[in-house]
Amino acid sequence: MSAKTLNLAGIYPPIPTPFDSGGKISETALTENLRVWNKYKLRGYAVLGSNGELVLLNKQERLVVLRIARDAIPSDKLMIAGTGCQSTGQTVELTKSAAAIGADAALVVTPSYYRGLMTRDALREHFRAVAEESPIPIILYNIPSCTGIDLDAETVAALAEHENIIGIKDSGGNIVKIAEINRLTDANFQVLAGSASFLLPALSVGAVGGILALANIAPLQCLAIRRHFLDRQWERAREVQLSMIPVNMAITRRWGVPAVKAALDMLGMYGGPARSPLLPLSSEKKDKLRVILNQSGILPEITR
Repeated sequence: MSAKTLNLAGIYPPIPTPFDSGGKISETALTENLRVWNKYKLRGYAVLGSNGELVLLNKQERLVVLRIARDAIPSDKLMIAGTGCQSTGQTVELTKSAAAIGADAALVVTPSYYRGLMTRDALREHFRAVAEESPIPIILYNIPSCTGIDLDAETVAALAEHENIIGIKDSGGNIVKIAEINRLTDANFQVLAGSASFLLPALSVGAVGGILALANIAPLQCLAIRRHFLDRQWERAREVQLSMIPVNMAITRRWGVPAVKAALDMLGMYGGPARSPLLPLSSEKKDKLRVILNQSGILPEITR
């Protein structure tokens, strides 16, 4: 099967990495969380994405998370492994290890430490080198809020010509650029929205789904937006999209990974602590988050 035939269409949570009170990875918690998520019609999971705290894990921990996740993810759901590192060589190495563990595709974020030197040419060389060496398809990961680098549509289109680069997760939220990427690339290149805040607009200009932090705590709502869109139920899709804006903002731009984990705890799943230097939510912020979850209808009645 050609890499370009891997169908990415659907909704994916970028799952958090659970740590116990001692800061170690909790295999039990990760397995149990995946058992719950597996009940939903999710296309798969992004493991070791930004919500998975990839940059805060050492090499061995990354491999442990991938192995635990692969064992708990059914074969009919995709496992997309975050493998982007600062050097091309490290990225290739982690991508090959992820492939050996059973990842279906690799999510490769833009290297950013030497941001001023990450020109179009440098980024093209990097991604093409990874794609050449990777045994699994590559998905570009554009998240300018974290990297300070925003892949432009022309660069994405040039990279899309490589047979092993099959798509992009774009978290920038520029709908015009997402539309331009779809205009400049053929139907085999697939765009995934990187945030639930603009899922419906992204779908309207050609995105096939999304890798969404919100899908960790509101999978039904994220799935509903896409389903209503595909069914041409525009008003229902719009209503769900608008209802999710406050909670999505809370767990992304306002409070980030610690808020995703706190929300999971409130839902009866396992969130646990984030890894330092990320700070836990204060009691005040947790109270505000609970109110937002209640108002959005995400928390079940028993917890209200």
